[in-house]
Amino acid sequence: MVKAVILAAGKSTRTYPLTLTKPKPLLKVGRKSLLEHNLEQLNGLVDEVIIVVGYRKGMIKNFLKNKRYKFKIRFVEQREQLGTGHALLQTERLIRDSFILLMGDDLYDRKDIKKCMRYKYCILAKRMKDPSNFGVLQVIGKNVKNIIEKPQLYFSNLANCALYVLDEKIFKVIKKLKKTKRGEYEITDAIKDLAKKEDINYVTANKWVPVGYPWNLFDVKDLFKIKGNAIGERCKIKGKVKNSIVMDSTTIEKGSIIEDSIIGENVYFKGEIKSVRNAVSRVKGVYAKAGKLGAVVGDNSKLRNVEIKAGVKIWPNKSISNKIIKEDVI
Repeated sequence: MVKAVILAAGKSTRTYPLTLTKPKPLLKVGRKSLLEHNLEQLNGLVDEVIIVVGYRKGMIKNFLKNKRYKFKIRFVEQREQLGTGHALLQTERLIRDSFILLMGDDLYDRKDIKKCMRYKYCILAKRMKDPSNFGVLQVIGKNVKNIIEKPQLYFSNLANCALYVLDEKIFKVIKKLKKTKRGEYEITDAIKDLAKKEDINYVTANKWVPVGYPWNLFDVKDLFKIKGNAIGERCKIKGKVKNSIVMDSTTIEKGSIIEDSIIGENVYFKGEIKSVRNAVSRVKGVYAKAGKLGAVVGDNSKLRNVEIKAGVKIWPNKSISNKIIKEDVI
């Protein structure tokens, strides 16, 4: 029996405000969630998918309750957020052989998964001009010897896509890990230790979209081949919306202008959001480069006669009227 494990337990603070009200794998672009995309890629390749849940676990279970795939779905809970290695360890009793491990907040391609499945141990990697924001593979020939997280010095263009083919041996390795400085047990540390004893191949990815920040959803829109706006279900769009993502049950009133923005679910908006080409947005106390961006609005917000400046984020359930908004509203 071929199994896959999807890690979907994390809280994902870097994608606030969107993930204050739902787990990241349930974020939708158009009419499809990140989780649905990955499950579709696995359809017909595996017999069982084990999803590790934690943060807002009930939402994921309810979302999948009426979905039908060619494989069985099982849920395992990670009660404490102690890292990816710890999350995988929760599946130990269900794994007896080779399996595929995927991250629930990255998007993968079926063809790449199939290529990885040819090997006993494998890591999916993406060739990038600048992979320094990711784990970078150190390789000899086709074998992975090390994974360096966010290296300051360039030594390889192979970014770790965090899709792995492993087997039950990984659990013994995880149990020997020490906590990182963040107090977590990381799967990459376990794989580095495994690479000292086993040959781990790598395969270069054709398509891979990591979703680390809200604006990475625009990359998802491109992957889904959605041109222009990505509009969710039951939306009422009366204003001018350009190159934006509008989630389910949202109303954009007549006279509104929205550019390059991400608007959450069940939002009422009347006003203006204009983008800039090199926006910056505050994430966990640090300004991050967001590229061309308008604003990010959380679920259930009611915004009337507002002007929101580029890079601003509005937390969920906010009610704001007659205001120019220049900073995040938390």
